[in-house]
Amino acid sequence: MKKDNLKEQYRVNEQIRVREVRIVGDNIESTVVPTAKALQMAEAQGVDLVEISPNAVPPVCRLIDYSKFLYQQKKRQKEMKAKQTKVDVKEIRFGPQTDDHDYNFKLKHAQGFLSEGDKVKAYVFFKGRSILFKEQGEVLLLRFANDLEEYGKVEQMPVLEGKRMTIFIAPKKNAQPKKQASGTPEESPAQKPERSQPKANAPKEYQGPRVEGED
Repeated sequence: MKKDNLKEQYRVNEQIRVREVRIVGDNIESTVVPTAKALQMAEAQGVDLVEISPNAVPPVCRLIDYSKFLYQQKKRQKEMKAKQTKVDVKEIRFGPQTDDHDYNFKLKHAQGFLSEGDKVKAYVFFKGRSILFKEQGEVLLLRFANDLEEYGKVEQMPVLEGKRMTIFIAPKKNAQPKKQASGTPEESPAQKPERSQPKANAPKEYQGPRVEGED
């Protein structure tokens, strides 16, 4: 089915029924010629006349073997799919009364997920009467999102669905919080010499021997 769909995207040879076309190809200077002449040129070279840009005025056609052309298009599609990054969604579960140790443990995992380009789906699961603590669960998720501010951005605010309250956090592009943090200490040493300069300019030159020598 994919091959048929690809073939249907382009008109070839006698399927091209416009008066004139612009031809391009290997070692061919781009020029506008009558379609009949373009077909003769393709036949003389043992290739096909393939319409690659039907909306142009006039339409652009390429002199190329049609099978080779389809192979190139298919290869290009595969390369584009390979470049597309797959984003996984990692789930992190909390209870409405999660302690700090468990919270920090899961926070560290979320930082790793976001740094690797994955989305984080964090949720609080309310079991039995714990649904009474739904406000506490919302506060927990908002705190979680705030602590991940350098790594990701909130894609969906906390939403309660059944027994779950969920928040979605998407990774930030090129987020490198560790490198940003290490940049601040580099500025502080530059400030220290400036503070020491006033000490070197202390008014010691106006005291002592020069005044005594005038007597």
